[in-house]
Parts: sequence; structure tokens; C-alpha cells
Amino acid sequence: MLHLIPILSALLAMAFALQLATVGLAYLKQSRRPKGGVTPLPKVSVLRPVCGLENNLQETLATTFAADYPDFEILFCVESPDDPAIPVVRRLIKAHPGTSAQLLIGKDAVSGNPKLNNLVKGWAAAQADWILMADSNVLLPPDYIQRLLAEWRSDTGLVSSPPAGIRPVGFAARLECAFLNTFQGRWQLASAQLSNAFAQGKILFWHRDLVDRAGGLAVLGQEMAEDVASTKLVRAAGLKVRLTQHLFPQPVGRRSLRAVWDRQLRWAKVRRLGFLPLFAAEILTGGALPLLTAAALGAFGILSATEFFAIAALWYAAEMLLAKASGWPASAADALALICRDAMMPALWLAAWFGNGFEWRGNVMVADEPSAQEFHLAKP
Repeated sequence: MLHLIPILSALLAMAFALQLATVGLAYLKQSRRPKGGVTPLPKVSVLRPVCGLENNLQETLATTFAADYPDFEILFCVESPDDPAIPVVRRLIKAHPGTSAQLLIGKDAVSGNPKLNNLVKGWAAAQADWILMADSNVLLPPDYIQRLLAEWRSDTGLVSSPPAGIRPVGFAARLECAFLNTFQGRWQLASAQLSNAFAQGKILFWHRDLVDRAGGLAVLGQEMAEDVASTKLVRAAGLKVRLTQHLFPQPVGRRSLRAVWDRQLRWAKVRRLGFLPLFAAEILTGGALPLLTAAALGAFGILSATEFFAIAALWYAAEMLLAKASGWPASAADALALICRDAMMPALWLAAWFGNGFEWRGNVMVADEPSAQEFHLAKP
């Protein structure tokens, strides 16, 4: 067994270096101003799909109207005429008579993705060539349109933003933020800093020409999730996805442990079905395996108990510093949530290998096999 010691030591050093590198890259992404931009400022259509009375719905939808931007319209998309969110939307539209906004009701079954089906009518009605698709549970800052346009360059095909979980109520909600922020958000920001960003369905900002040349909004339904399809579409066009400098916040509110598990398992399956090689490597991320490796080195007498706890403390201190610098939840309870998150991750990774489907808002979505979908674009 002694011959394993150099291997375990090297693996621990590599994991620790990767942890610090992703924290540093995520910090750099948020500290550097974007170098792009679009001039003159174009008209923008903002599409917000709405379904049910979500947490803080009135607050999140109201931020759409608060855009400090000269020329934009808002299109709220609802599938059912009986949706309980409709009165909320109508009150907001009435309260902002100076903003061009309308409520569109109806269903266009163009794919197996219910959110896309809800958005089709908004895409068709949009008057602008620049279109933002923003989930209803995201808070939009007053300069949200400027932030998106600031990331646009000649080689950009899409600007996106993963959600940053804020205002958790209860420990399960803090666990959700631990997944959203210093795990998923950190890795996405770090990858974006290396010019390898991935789309996230919470925020998708397009110039409509790219999607229309690919066959319209329905083409994003060729994958289990529109963010996977969006990333592949952009890359097929020889363009890049870019992320905003700072992640747009999502009030998490109260969560149950079961809801956190189900949501994270659903997203893990989406990643496996959409980006299989990357998902396979996810087992190497998080703190579980590195700290088990450190424990093994302790059992061999290579590390003392003090050294083990110092490694663990530094591992999570790096994430907590990033959370603090980013304005994400960063209390002692949040530090405990990071540890619980990493303890869950190997089980989530294993569970995601079983079954190619999941339920989302009462809709069963199933894929036949991991996708190798290729997108073909018509010439402009």
C-alpha cells in the first residue's frame, strides 16, 4: 500500500490547486470590466415565461419594469388562461403605463420543453432583433440590459448568467445556495474567464438572427434543456457564449431537502445527457474525494490530524472568501452547507447515471440517450 502514497499526495495537491484556481478565476471574472459593447443602443425585447405563483413572483417580475434603458418592451408569456400568476402580471402592467408591456396567453407545442413552448408566442411577437429570455424567479438589476450588451463582441453568439442564490430561509435553502453559488457559479465563472462559457437557461440574451437561421426557437428543444441546446447552437456557428460580469440574483426563500435533492438530480441528469465527458469528470470536483484522500494520507501517517483539518479549513475558506467578495450568503451556517453539499455530490453523481428522464413542473421529460446533436444553420 505504501506505493500509493506518492499517487495520493499528487492527487491531493492537484485537487487543492484546482480548487484555488477556480476560486481565483471566478473572482477575476467578476472583478474585470467587460471589453465588449453594442452601439448605438438597440431596442430590446424582454421575454419572461410565467407559470404559477413562484417565490417572490411580484418582486422578481417588477424588476423587469425597472430597467434604466431607453428602448425596451416586455412580453410576459403564460400557457394557461387559468394560471394564478395572471392577476399579478396584469397588476404590474397596469402599474407601469409608461412601459411597453403585454401579456400573451397560449400554448405552442413545438418541442418537449414546456418553457420553450410557452416562449414561442413571445418570440414571434417580439419587435426587436435583440431578445432576452429571463426566467420569472430572477431579480433583474436596473442596468440588466446594459450588462448583457456590454459582453457582446463580434464573436459572441449568446450572453447568459447562471443564478446566484440569495436570501435563503432555513438550512435546506442554504444548501441550495451552496450548490448554486460556490459550486456551479464558481465553475461557470472560472470557465468563462478562460473563454469557455456555457449557457444557463435562467438568462439567455440573443440576437434573433442566429436562432432563426437554425430553424427558430423550436430548435432549442432538441436537447433536454434549452441551455444545453443553446451552448451547442452557438458553438456550431463558430461563436462563443459569454457570461455577465456578475451573476443575476435569485431569491431562494424556503426549500425542503427533498426539493434540493430533486432539483440537483434533475440538473445533473441534464449535464450528463448534454455534456457526457464533462459530467463524467464531475466526480473529481467538490471536496469529498480530496478530503478522503487527505484522510487516507493521515491513515498512512503522512498527514497529522492538525494538517488534515488545516487542509479542510483552507479548502472551504477559499469558497467562503469568494462568496463574501461576490455578495453571496457567507455565514457560518453557509460554511456548514458547503460541507453537506460536498457530502451529497458523490451520491448525486451516481444517481444521475440511472434513467434518462425527470419531472419538471408536472411535465415528464425523457431523452433516449446522451445527445450528440449537431446544429445546422442556414446561410445569412
